[in-house]
Amino acid sequence: MVLFSLFLILMTLVSLSMGYIRIPIVDIISILYGKLTGHQIMGNASETYLAVLFDVRLPRILTCTAVGAALAVSGSLFQGILLNPLADPYTLGVSAGAAFGASIAILLNLSAAFVSVPAFAFTGACVTLFVVIFLSYSSKNPMAGLSSNNLILSGIIVAAILSAGISFLKFIANEQVSVIIFWLMGSFASKTWFDFVVVVIFLLIGLFVSIFFARDLNLVALGAKSATSLGVDLKKTTLILLITGSMLAAICVSVSGIIGFVGLLVPHTVRFITGPDNRKLIPLSMLAGAFLLLLADTITRAVLPHEIPIGVLTALTGGPVFCWIFKKNRFK
Repeated sequence: MVLFSLFLILMTLVSLSMGYIRIPIVDIISILYGKLTGHQIMGNASETYLAVLFDVRLPRILTCTAVGAALAVSGSLFQGILLNPLADPYTLGVSAGAAFGASIAILLNLSAAFVSVPAFAFTGACVTLFVVIFLSYSSKNPMAGLSSNNLILSGIIVAAILSAGISFLKFIANEQVSVIIFWLMGSFASKTWFDFVVVVIFLLIGLFVSIFFARDLNLVALGAKSATSLGVDLKKTTLILLITGSMLAAICVSVSGIIGFVGLLVPHTVRFITGPDNRKLIPLSMLAGAFLLLLADTITRAVLPHEIPIGVLTALTGGPVFCWIFKKNRFK
């Protein structure tokens, strides 16, 4: 935990220093220390550095880390409750549902209302989740509907339909089409302190629920019958955690657009390091997700010659890893 936190802090300082205006890490530490303590420890370019740090980079970087953490926690919940390393908000169609809802809000020009896009995104994610559960549910064999294969296949079907719906929204949109296209590719450009606060509030709620049900998640890994015999209310736990994961995915999509594969790769990788205990896996995945997405955002913002949408980079790197995980687990 400490090592993960140190890596994240170091990555944050490096990211703050990089950009069109280079700021030495020593000056960053001095400015942050001065702001926190009230001391004026600044150099000649203090006003420029202050504006760059507190008006541009800090809101973007902190929002990025919060979104990465939330996506990783969401992926941990989906993988833990479905017992499948391929499960995440992206593969279950929840991200597509949130994107569809948010696209409607943008199309209706409701983005000025401070709750409209997040509210539409959350509604879209929840409706998608319940449709996926409905499609995978069988009245003849109720427990079969909770199987990961049924849910993932249903998610793929619903996501395909929603993708067509998003394409139709882009077709009928006029002035908003460029906003929808750019937003769907994922980006942290022009993020504000308000975006950061909104994501952090939902992240803390999701983290609390996740830690509270971490023991139940560990018991679910033993199998449905064993978990039930040990006192786990399987249907209640599954529903609560799926809704929590969907909530986290929805708020992330509403703020940053679709950023795929973070919820898939991070929990799967951290599981190799910490083992399957969700009491350790969830908080460490949160830190690792924040680190990974911040690294990707720093590359797209300050390393590449031209900034590209972060969703493009995560898809290009996450897609091959997704194929590897699928191939590895195919015959298990």
